[in-house]
Amino acid sequence: MPVQGIRTVATNQNGLGAFIVQCKRLDLHYCDWYGSSRGMNSFLTSELLPRLSRMHPQVSIHISPRPNKHPVLRAHYINGREKAVCVRNLEKEQIMQKCELLVQSQGGKNRKIRGRNVLSENESVRGIWSPFHGGIKDV
Repeated sequence: MPVQGIRTVATNQNGLGAFIVQCKRLDLHYCDWYGSSRGMNSFLTSELLPRLSRMHPQVSIHISPRPNKHPVLRAHYINGREKAVCVRNLEKEQIMQKCELLVQSQGGKNRKIRGRNVLSENESVRGIWSPFHGGIKDV
């Protein structure tokens, strides 16, 4: 009797089965003449751009000139959203960090993280405050 495998359809579980990078395209816009694009021009001619493309082969990188404008990084995500970051007057290492930030983010809206009250199972060293504790000094 031959052994047969069970035929099932694999479900996508991002991070468990196969990880899918959320960023699908990264656009780099620059100007040849503006001084604010000096860092972007050095980034494009340095070894950092090939390193970025080797680290993230699933992200397509598009480079296009934008005359008389400040340099911009624009990331397009699989959920249809896009994020743009202006990188004027930044050095090439800082631009690399911004590229990493855009590639590793998920493309959702920025949300405010609200502080919550801290609950602890250990009692405080000072104990619970009460107005009946401590002496009242005569002035």
